[in-house]
Amino acid sequence: MSVEATVRVIYGDTDQMGVVYYANYFRYFELARSELFRSKGGSYRDMEKEGRFLPVVDASCQYKASARYDDLLKVRVQVTEVRRASLEFGYQVRRDGEDTVLCTGRTVHACIGTDGKPTALPESVKRLLTPKDNHGP
Repeated sequence: MSVEATVRVIYGDTDQMGVVYYANYFRYFELARSELFRSKGGSYRDMEKEGRFLPVVDASCQYKASARYDDLLKVRVQVTEVRRASLEFGYQVRRDGEDTVLCTGRTVHACIGTDGKPTALPESVKRLLTPKDNHGP
């Protein structure tokens, strides 16, 4: 299952050439991840209250076309892998109403405790984010 978040490019997101500065796509990815959690009835905040955190340990983005100031972007995110102590998300960014993919990306997140050491993902998060098959209730 994927979720789509909408973001409007503000002037501060662009570089001297008027295109979205490359690192800002990772901010858009973060927005989409938060919306994915919300759409499933959860939040990062709830997990952090339990003493678990999901720092990014690997991130990549493949740029295909430029987004510009005032573009309305659709950022699609989906969970691509759930492991015992990590999650992987995949992303795709398009301009609203267009088929052209502006970029694709992925982030990998380790689950750590308040001590900074790896720990298992909470069962509530696994249930929330593990894709359901079509054979169950």
